[in-house]
Amino acid sequence: MSTPAPGSVMRGAVDLSSLRNRPQPSAAPAAGAPAAPAPAGGASPLVFDVTDASFGEVLELSRTVPVVIDLWAEWCGPCKQLSPVLEKVVIELGGRLVLAKVDVDANPQLAQGFRAQSIPMVLALVAGQPVPLFTGAVPEQQVRDVFAQLLQLAAQHGVTGTVPVDGVTDDVAPEEPPLPPLHAEAFAAIEEGDYARAITAYEKALAENPRDADARAGLGQVRLLDRVQGADLQAARDAAAAEPTGLDAQFLVADLDVVGGHVDDAFGRLLDLFQALPADDRASVRERLLELFGLVGDDDARVIRARARLASLLF
Repeated sequence: MSTPAPGSVMRGAVDLSSLRNRPQPSAAPAAGAPAAPAPAGGASPLVFDVTDASFGEVLELSRTVPVVIDLWAEWCGPCKQLSPVLEKVVIELGGRLVLAKVDVDANPQLAQGFRAQSIPMVLALVAGQPVPLFTGAVPEQQVRDVFAQLLQLAAQHGVTGTVPVDGVTDDVAPEEPPLPPLHAEAFAAIEEGDYARAITAYEKALAENPRDADARAGLGQVRLLDRVQGADLQAARDAAAAEPTGLDAQFLVADLDVVGGHVDDAFGRLLDLFQALPADDRASVRERLLELFGLVGDDDARVIRARARLASLLF
């Protein structure tokens, strides 16, 4: 698997770097066997806890069904917003995905292995390979869009199994109201990998209602997905290293870094590029930075830092 796949970004993440000395709680309960994992909190067989010790079972399970990994902690406010959304969407998919929950305090080896710099952090395992998804508490529709792309990626790699969900009743997954027509069209296009059609649908939705925040967020993210579709991360990095001031090469690596959750790396790369270019050639770099700022969120600390540096370079 070459490319980080579907992504969404980064609002409401909690930085882990300042928490290295936080006291560790007692270990979380181990997950059950991968074929029939023990539910987390008794909610569903599709949602279970995983520990440093039991992670090998989850790797094996990912060869049959895609495994979504939710890195969280009890003290993390955004985690408490996101985790119920992840559980709801996974349950509604009826066994096509499972959700493995990792308490980063109780399982520091897994947190380190996934290079978790902030939480909530969500990634997936497909055939034993990690697939970065997003960091931060994101809206439910964006979770649905990302999981649709994950299922498509898994199918491309032959991971199409399901987990039995006997005993899951209808009241666990209440029926959702229908999406607005243009949103539904965009979602269907994303499921098919037709990002151009999804972009058009979201643009029409915004033309009809410029205050449609879900359409605006969806548009920004599907444009990002469109740009990185089919890209090979290592090839992109090699091209960027060979052409330090090449706009297309640097833009692609920055996009891939954002999709993979390496937001500071992406911003640093583009700001270095902005600084290195003549004043007349900087406009497109500034535009890309502003677009990515909007995706990550204007109140995010990483955006605030990057904006401050951009302002110093401008003035």
